[in-house]
Amino acid sequence: MDQDIREITLRIERAAELADRILAESGKVLFGQRYMMERLLVGLFANGHVLLEGVPGLAKTLAIKTLAATMQAKFQRIQFTPDLLPADLVGTLVYNQRDGQFTTRKGPIFANFVLADEINRAPAKVQSALLEAMQERQVTIGDHTFPLPEPFLVLATQNPIEQEGTYPLPEAQVDRFMLKVHIDYPKRDEEAKIMRQYAQTEIPPVNAVVVPDEVLKIRKLVEDIYVDPKIENYVLDIVFATRHPEQHKLADLKPLIQYGASPRASIYLIKAARAHAFIRRRGYVVPEDIRAVGLDVLRHRVMVSYEAEAEEVTSEDIVNKIFNSIEVP
Repeated sequence: MDQDIREITLRIERAAELADRILAESGKVLFGQRYMMERLLVGLFANGHVLLEGVPGLAKTLAIKTLAATMQAKFQRIQFTPDLLPADLVGTLVYNQRDGQFTTRKGPIFANFVLADEINRAPAKVQSALLEAMQERQVTIGDHTFPLPEPFLVLATQNPIEQEGTYPLPEAQVDRFMLKVHIDYPKRDEEAKIMRQYAQTEIPPVNAVVVPDEVLKIRKLVEDIYVDPKIENYVLDIVFATRHPEQHKLADLKPLIQYGASPRASIYLIKAARAHAFIRRRGYVVPEDIRAVGLDVLRHRVMVSYEAEAEEVTSEDIVNKIFNSIEVP
């Protein structure tokens, strides 16, 4: 087993240069958003969709566009608006009067990277149109089902729910995002760099430094990263504590949780932790990997009760308390 771990670590050390290339190229236009870019890479390497949430102006859209620009892949940006229709997203059937036949017109969802910009500004029927594509990597138009290209990744942005003109995302859709990342304001010195850079008329171009086949190879390599049974039990303890906190000496959390995390949480915690270990150039997962991605994986999967809302307790508060209480292997 030790020999296998050493072998996978050596393969990772050679392959991790790809992540360095992406981060270096994106660093030409992005300052102070290393955390956000690493979480986008976790989603990319773990084959999981990512939802970025933050107030306008924090470079959410720029980060996703920059990531797509570093790869020789098809990129589509979809600006979600209240009048957007499902057909505008997935495509539709068009009637041809000459031959009396219907032809399929594919929508912008048929791309490697799909930026769903301000996803919570569109009504639920449009957001729900993404469900099949995100989960099954396919789209049904009329009587025909079409596979989506590989790699396929939905990278979405949203403004905080309390802002005017937004709609809450359906729980079924939010659960299909591997990560929900909260973006905060940059630090003072970072914002100084941003100010100087974007006060200029010319912004450095971002070049494609990766091809899709390299990403697919990385994903297979990430799947080989070793996860010890103790780590698996640690993940199960965390997820089950969101459902039955009283069984983990957290009885005070029970009235605060309406619904615990779904089984996707266990799956995505392992997958995201493996991708995080890859970025850290390790062939095995350690508890720090689980803790690093845990909040981003769980914050949108724990539904708080009315009592929690009345006490101003958030899902993040609950997740943090669980992580601080569960014994680390």
